[in-house]
Amino acid sequence: MPDFREKPVLAGESVVLRPVIADDAVDMLEVLADGDVLRLTGSHGTLSPDDLEPMREWYGSRAEHQDRLDLAVVDRATNQYVGEVVLNELDANNNSCSFRIALGARGQDRGFGTEATRLVLRYAFERVGLHRISLEVYAFNPRARRVYEKVGFKAEGVLRDALLWEGERFDAHVMSILAPEWQDHHGHPEIPVQKSSPAH
Repeated sequence: MPDFREKPVLAGESVVLRPVIADDAVDMLEVLADGDVLRLTGSHGTLSPDDLEPMREWYGSRAEHQDRLDLAVVDRATNQYVGEVVLNELDANNNSCSFRIALGARGQDRGFGTEATRLVLRYAFERVGLHRISLEVYAFNPRARRVYEKVGFKAEGVLRDALLWEGERFDAHVMSILAPEWQDHHGHPEIPVQKSSPAH
């Protein structure tokens, strides 16, 4: 049965993904102070300094959970926390889980999201042995959808009026990627992996 007992450090060219720690709560509060981030992630409500201690407890307890993987996204050049990637809603019986990512202003428009997504997908498929990873992206977030398509996620359907935001309703698009697809392109669907021909 797959699980997220291991909390890895995954290194790329521009970012490092490492297990979240309690002190990350300070930086995540800053990320969530950005109204755009709240809207793009569909996070209702506002946060205040009073939320810091509950968030510290939350981040500090992530290592204990085998049904989810919470990793901080760190800029390799500055060692700054810029956001997080999460694999959650693990369905061990069906070898599947959900994916989400949230990056603050310091981590946007620099390719960090694409690299972080590829890193965590490689880990999930090649180390954990998952078969399917899915996500939801709101209709007003075409930039995120392009990133997901770029690494191989495929559209599956639409959850109509899934989000109510400031009096307006928005659809959520469901996307997924499967292990055989990952094996074909390793997060680069525009460059399929060449399979060697059988020897004659």
